[in-house]
Amino acid sequence: MISKQIVCGSGDLSKHFTEDNTKPILGPIARYIISLTCKNRPKFCFVGTASGDSPVWINKFHEACGNANVEPSDLQLFKSPNHENIREFLLSQDIIWVEGGSVDNLLAVWEVHGVYDIMREAYEKGIILSGYSAGSECWSAGGTTRDLGKIPRPFVNKNSILPFSSGVHNDIEPERQPLFHKLIEDDKIPAGYATEEGVSIHFINNELHKVISDTPSKAAYYVRKGEGSKIIETKLQPQFIK
Repeated sequence: MISKQIVCGSGDLSKHFTEDNTKPILGPIARYIISLTCKNRPKFCFVGTASGDSPVWINKFHEACGNANVEPSDLQLFKSPNHENIREFLLSQDIIWVEGGSVDNLLAVWEVHGVYDIMREAYEKGIILSGYSAGSECWSAGGTTRDLGKIPRPFVNKNSILPFSSGVHNDIEPERQPLFHKLIEDDKIPAGYATEEGVSIHFINNELHKVISDTPSKAAYYVRKGEGSKIIETKLQPQFIK
């Protein structure tokens, strides 16, 4: 039986990966994902659609992979795809990592190019899907987004692979949490997982397998609606990885 795996949440390729003047390395969460392939030199694809294919982030990814035993590549869709056959390219990978940015823009561009259907096919094939922030929300059934400004608003993903919602940046953007709870309470999105910065969740075959963190004293939360529409939030203690 093929293990269908997604590792996603608020843990990036390394701490502060997308910030300026940070050393490009593959941190604990990236190394954890690489280990799941059980391959000596897995093919590792970076997808930066949510950032408009930021060349800075793409270059940082390739530089970070320079000291890792992986075969790095990237998918770019702006202004046109950098691979003639996107499906063939993505289905040849072992890991697909989707970086953060705008989840609304990401999903819109993916729809134009038929990428989400290919991602679903990759998932069914056993290729590991992963990502940070918008790159976590894109696999989920919905959550909150600040794509249009500082005030968070709802987003619903009609093409979700995971049957759960995703609440990212639960601690550093606390204004998201009340809306995430309200959306679940009102049945706008299903129950789901909120993650603090540095925390990611490993799903296998659409079920929670493990919570991991590259930052001490952080947590994840399973949020669901209980009796009388009361929101129940269960703290999930992650495994700290170095």
